[in-house]
Amino acid sequence: MTAPPENFARHELIGLMARVSESTNPSMTGLSGKIVDETRNLLIIETERGEKCIPKNNVSLIFALSNGSKVRVNGSILVSQPENRIGKKIQRKRWKL
Repeated sequence: MTAPPENFARHELIGLMARVSESTNPSMTGLSGKIVDETRNLLIIETERGEKCIPKNNVSLIFALSNGSKVRVNGSILVSQPENRIGKKIQRKRWKL
């Protein structure tokens, strides 16, 4: 993925490496792995201990992009069916480099 970070949420997430940097559930903080599936409210991440379902609305994630850069995203901006995120307006303050 070579999209600028401000367009990140409009792109495919499956296949990216991700790490939960913050969560309302402390047991999820630090989980990392490859995103293998996505629903409206969940990301399914393949970790070393198997697949884990991560609720989008309650986390902040750091994604590793193919160009080596990393993007931190508030999971609440990802809450949507993947095919519907394309047209969603995203406020700049809700993502960070």
